[in-house]
Amino acid sequence: MNLKRVYLTGRTYFIILCVMGAMAILSSTMSKNPVLNPFAVSLGAPSDLIGIIAAASTIPGIIVSLPAASLSDIFGRKKVLLFATFIFASAPFLYLGITTWWQLALVRFYHGFATAMFIPVAEVTIAERFPTKRGERMATFNSATYVGRGIAPFLGGSILFLTNYSFHTLYIAVAIAGTTSFTIALLLLTENKKTIHTSTTPTADNAIIDTKPMKAKIATGQMLKGWLTIAHNKNALTISFIQACQYYAYGTMEFYLVQYMIEIANLNALAVSTIIGTQIISLIILRPILGRLSDKHGRRLPIILGCTISATLLFLIPHTTQFPLLLLISIGYGIGFALVISSTSPLMCELAPPKLIGTSIGFLNTTMDIGQTLGPIISGIILATTLTYTGLFTSLTILLTTSAIIFTISNIDKHHKTNNPKTT
Repeated sequence: MNLKRVYLTGRTYFIILCVMGAMAILSSTMSKNPVLNPFAVSLGAPSDLIGIIAAASTIPGIIVSLPAASLSDIFGRKKVLLFATFIFASAPFLYLGITTWWQLALVRFYHGFATAMFIPVAEVTIAERFPTKRGERMATFNSATYVGRGIAPFLGGSILFLTNYSFHTLYIAVAIAGTTSFTIALLLLTENKKTIHTSTTPTADNAIIDTKPMKAKIATGQMLKGWLTIAHNKNALTISFIQACQYYAYGTMEFYLVQYMIEIANLNALAVSTIIGTQIISLIILRPILGRLSDKHGRRLPIILGCTISATLLFLIPHTTQFPLLLLISIGYGIGFALVISSTSPLMCELAPPKLIGTSIGFLNTTMDIGQTLGPIISGIILATTLTYTGLFTSLTILLTTSAIIFTISNIDKHHKTNNPKTT
């Protein structure tokens, strides 16, 4: 039986995947920024429990990033991507029926599964299709998602302003963006004709035996075996530690730099948004460039240099309150952060066995989410002590410096080779 499949050129496939990612992250980000806090307050959420609503969508990243990526190794990337974009499309409609704050927390939890599954599997898809351009293409894809992430607060805020805080109108816009991503996924990832699969096996006496439980058992065994393989790989653990440290610092920087600029530097809202917005723009522009650099010259130097730059600049923050200096520090930190994260994901793919690329990226994303979750929590405890902001940012400097030293003394990527097969 001849099957006709939809094949797109590498460039076209990649562009569509980037658009799909941008729309998906636009949808998920607009559902929380800036609407989540006022929506939760309007529902009567207790002030001491609003943090639960905020954190509800990040928990799935810790829970499912690794299993989802591992299952994509076994069952294919397309099925997982389609399921993730289905959640992007369906979750926004659930917000329209919310009447209590705890329902909002549950919907946020469900919505969080979309990003937790989509990002690592999309990165693996790119890594496999473009083996000689992993750094550049993976960084470009992530920059595309940052475009969606950057537009979301402005678009969401404008909708709330023009509709006098009509939450339902905003979530309809969220639904449109999510549905668009799902529609693109259907067009991109499905086939013209599907193979007819049978889940039964005839026996000699024509009895029918269901093989689904057997397949599920085999898949579970393969998945667990893959996790153990990655967990026992010292190089993979080192890269995961570097990634966790970076997002520990980034999660803290993202949350407490704003507070520092308002409380200590006494900057107005326009100055604060300029500093934060410029950092996001620098990430969008620089990640593809730095990814291409790591493809050509290796991942080692960008990671060491990025950790060092970030550590140094974070140390300087509590020692200045001037807008120009804080702007330069924020941009410089964005460069250091981009240097590292544009190299860690492709390097993780290169360290993993070919059949475990999905598992390796899932493992990396899980440690990333753990770091980003723990950063603001632990840093908040430090901030509450007499060490205040000096202790907070110094602790980040120590952490990133430690990660730079650990990577420097490792043998990872010391002899960079560019002998990967060509790709479109």
